[in-house]
Amino acid sequence: MSGLCPKPLFFWRNNTITMTGNWLLPDYLADILPAQARQIEDLRRKLLDLFRTFGFETVSPPMLEYIESLLTGAGQGLGLRTFKLVDQISGRTLGLRADMTPQISRIDAHLLNRPGVTRLCYCGPVLHARPAGLVDSREQLQIGAEIYGYSGVQADLEIIRLAQQSLEVAGVCDGQLVLSHDGLVQAILHHDDQARLRAEEISGLLREKDLSGLAQLRHDSHGKSAVSEPVVRALEKLARLYGGVEVLEAAEREFSGFEGAKEALESLKLLTQKLPSQSLSLDLADVGAYGYHSGVTFCIYAQGWHDALVRGGRYDNVSAAFGRARPATGFSMDLIRLARSFGQAQRAAAILALSNSEDAGLTQAVARLRAQGEIVVQLLPGESAWHDEFIFDRELVQDGQQWVVRPVQPKTK
Repeated sequence: MSGLCPKPLFFWRNNTITMTGNWLLPDYLADILPAQARQIEDLRRKLLDLFRTFGFETVSPPMLEYIESLLTGAGQGLGLRTFKLVDQISGRTLGLRADMTPQISRIDAHLLNRPGVTRLCYCGPVLHARPAGLVDSREQLQIGAEIYGYSGVQADLEIIRLAQQSLEVAGVCDGQLVLSHDGLVQAILHHDDQARLRAEEISGLLREKDLSGLAQLRHDSHGKSAVSEPVVRALEKLARLYGGVEVLEAAEREFSGFEGAKEALESLKLLTQKLPSQSLSLDLADVGAYGYHSGVTFCIYAQGWHDALVRGGRYDNVSAAFGRARPATGFSMDLIRLARSFGQAQRAAAILALSNSEDAGLTQAVARLRAQGEIVVQLLPGESAWHDEFIFDRELVQDGQQWVVRPVQPKTK
């Protein structure tokens, strides 16, 4: 398998298209044609097989759920991305899932209800009411893995290693791991009531590294009270803390006065000692939706991609909403997007067989070859062989009373 190839295989129409017709799809949706679909399916199988070697069990929740269940523990952004409709049976509001993680948490908390550690994996389509970016589809094939019931950093380490190995299986070998810890920003915000009230706004400013926006927190604005000076200064310093492992030493000096900061930094330090340093960096302001993640978070980037290929982290708070608090950590990624790294699909070698349904010997020969794993295309009466997926380098021909496979003979003029 070749390395990373950023050449796109899929294209989504934008709002400038004005053609009409029943064959057109909504904006930011696309059909996936045979060669690309096969690549995605092959990758799905390889990754689920990889997850199984780590002891993960596959689950498959429904596309539709009551909206309360889908959005449990999620941030406002997930609610805006979720398609909503009315159930014609119950009259309640349903949602088309935009993320599978809440569903997996529900399965662990209520259906399995195991006392110890549970490893679950999944793969299925998710739909977004609006695209995340100009080049993103509103339909994704989300695959991921989650560990429930273990709060130690060893579970985070296992999840990160599995995520890295998953990208390698996909042919992306130059992944750059970026670590963060949402507990650090929570420790800072808990020192100020106004900061907690503006937590979502502050999280967005940190993600964007918006230093001027952080500075404005010192002042009242649009009915929002000012944040205390020590907290604003700490947030400004946090936004500047990204780079190598030396970032942790600086953070220990800067945030020693904030309760909970030491524990967060210790978790990150332990991970950096266990992971290869050459492909690792830290960005302590790379936070998610406030209140969703509860510990270590991570992203994996690669050259040629504008955004992270993998996102994951610890989210201990989500399952509490289902009535059973469970430590949890995991990751997910979009297989359709990831499959772009494969480049142009190569056609598979296949055997061409003529149509002759009355010949028992031919039928048996075709069945025997397929049982051996060969691709055999038996032409229908009057059919011409035309396939994007296959190259016919052999043919099944009759030699006396036997049907034999031979190389395709060049056509003579």
